Amino acid sequence: MRAVSVRGDSMLPTLRDGDACLVRWGAPARVGDVVVARLPPDAAGRPRPLGVKRVALREVDGACWLRSDNVGAGTDSATFGTVPAADVLGRVVLRYWPRPAWVRRAS
Repeated sequence: MRAVSVRGDSMLPTLRDGDACLVRWGAPARVGDVVVARLPPDAAGRPRPLGVKRVALREVDGACWLRSDNVGAGTDSATFGTVPAADVLGRVVLRYWPRPAWVRRAS
């Protein structure tokens, strides 16, 4: 397990800016899971920070289409396309601060 801190409003209402979460590093991602992923560089080639997003679709090769729960905020696969399976680093399982709760898979 690893700890991550959420930045930004892209995962509202599930997660908020400043939430601290535990991630099961290396856990396979399924559709509906909230994951931590290495996002592709922006259009200028600048690296993006790790992202916390929801898996909306998995392709046959394991690549994931990632989306924000709050589609009006943040950047997701609508901007950068699919993310290779190797860049999906782990599954968010628990928010432990400030309001402890399990992070559930969306149906």
